[in-house]
Amino acid sequence: MEKLLKNKRVGRLFRTAVTLAFVFSLMSPILAPVHAVTQKDINSLKGSASDLAAQKKNIQSKLDALTDDKEEAVQKKELLDDQISVIASQISNVESQIEGYAALISQAEADLADAQQKEEAQYQLFCKRVRAMEERGTISYWSVLFKADNFTDLLSRLDFVNEIMDSDQNVINQLQQLQDEIKTKQTSLEQSKADSESAKADLVSKKSELDSRRTEANTLVKQIESNEAEYQETLKSISAEEDAVEARIVKLSKQLAAQQAASGKPSSAALGGYIWPVPSRTISSPFGKRTSPGGIGSTNHKGVDISGVGYSTTVVAAKAGTVIVSEYSSSYGNYVVVAHGSGNTTLYAHMSSRSVSVGQTVKQGQAIGVTGSTGHSTGPHLHFEITEGGVRINPLTYLTNYVKAW
Repeated sequence: MEKLLKNKRVGRLFRTAVTLAFVFSLMSPILAPVHAVTQKDINSLKGSASDLAAQKKNIQSKLDALTDDKEEAVQKKELLDDQISVIASQISNVESQIEGYAALISQAEADLADAQQKEEAQYQLFCKRVRAMEERGTISYWSVLFKADNFTDLLSRLDFVNEIMDSDQNVINQLQQLQDEIKTKQTSLEQSKADSESAKADLVSKKSELDSRRTEANTLVKQIESNEAEYQETLKSISAEEDAVEARIVKLSKQLAAQQAASGKPSSAALGGYIWPVPSRTISSPFGKRTSPGGIGSTNHKGVDISGVGYSTTVVAAKAGTVIVSEYSSSYGNYVVVAHGSGNTTLYAHMSSRSVSVGQTVKQGQAIGVTGSTGHSTGPHLHFEITEGGVRINPLTYLTNYVKAW
């Protein structure tokens, strides 16, 4: 029986030695699991990016279908504004992807350092067990068994040897499992870095495309204004739309005031108390009679143009009130109208985007959109109007300390 036990122990020691030799070849860096940000989050953004690409392609098809007919100029500008909006959304999407990849990589690198420490500790334990086996040799295991005083003692010593061998094998298994995980995670990390660089290149391309489309849209408006005779019908339609917008604003303002009165809700009908809707104080075009930006004839400007802004300046409500209009028009582009009481409103036009909806109550200073050059506009600015008693007034009556730039 003793001979049988010794043969089994020798076989087990041999298998352990072979396994130890195999594990030595598995050492490599490690990347621990990511928790806060996952590839699934980024894949979701990519799905949204595909939808945006389809929208942009559809708009481009409509643009390609247009001729150079002057009567289609307004329609072309509107489509260009739509395309610009989609490209801006694409840029935002790609920026979110890049932020996701940055977080993914940052988390991975932090977990990598932690995992490397664990790997080092496991490796040190592994080396300790190997040294102990080398110093002990197989005789040390056998001597434990040979020193048994009786059969019961022999079984007890045999269990002890088995515990030692199981412990050695557990160290090996954990180390091997760690190394398998290392290879998988390292591949994932390298892919994330490659995808991040690809997204950055895509971002540069889309920003260039956005600049090109904005230039094209602004140039179109300049052509309309500088060739008044050729675009006479276009200019008439724009002016008619502005008049229609004005009448609609007055009507909606009165309706809201009546509803508030019927419901017993307070109305902020007191005049004055406005703040600047953007940080800039530069007025590039005044209220009333002025020379048009194109340099042809005069026009009755229904508000003031605040310049010194780009395509990303936040527009805030000049006064608390209720949003009665939030839409796009060929004249005003993306515009918002806030009612402050019966016949008292403020209008914010040519914005890149709007962040409020009809019926929403806004506080003074609350964000309602972002500046831009949508609609009949030749460059980024905010067209701002104030209406009191149903009549447009000069906003500079209340907006003081401005810089004259006309």
